[in-house]
This record gives sequence, structure tokens and C-alpha cells, in this order.
Amino acid sequence: MNRKFETQEVALEMAAQLRPALEALRRHDGDLAGQARRAAASVVLNIAEGAGRRGRDRLQHYRIAAGSAGETAVALRLALAWGYLEPAEVAEAHTWQSLQIPSSAFS
Repeated sequence: MNRKFETQEVALEMAAQLRPALEALRRHDGDLAGQARRAAASVVLNIAEGAGRRGRDRLQHYRIAAGSAGETAVALRLALAWGYLEPAEVAEAHTWQSLQIPSSAFS
């Protein structure tokens, strides 16, 4: 499988794994849940868009995706800190912080 598309598939799987936590979060704080959902979607969408670009434009989309992955993770950690979610519900959030865009994708 092409490495760029593999990264996109991993991001899609991670987004699917976040669904239960986002649904639980929405019951406590709809705004934070919406922001986390948009950030998670941004990861996948920017990886996809970057795969079709070249040069600096590609790199910019991958940087945005990485930033959105961090935003998603922090939103869920914030929900945990505020007692909206239990640790088991945010276990997948830690994978967002470690999402790595392969260096080969930047060539």
C-alpha cells in the first residue's frame, strides 16, 4: 500500500475509534465535542489533500494535520480533566498525539 494512503487509513481508523468518546463528551459539553470532532476530521482531510499536492503546499497540509491531531488529543484530555469522560473512554486519545506523518510523505 502506498505510504501516504496508509497514513490516511490509520487516521480514519483512529477517527472511528474516537466516536464513542466524542458521543459521551457531547452529553456534557457539546461545544468541546464539536471542536474535537472537527479537529479529528481535519487530520484525515488534510492528509488526503496533502497527498494530492506537491512541495511546500503538501508539507503545509501535513503540518496542519499534525496540529489537528494534537488538538484532538488535548480536547479529550481536557474533557478527562474536567470529569466529563473516564480514562477508559479517552484511551484512544493518546494515539492522536503520537500520529506521525512519515518523512517519505514530504518528498
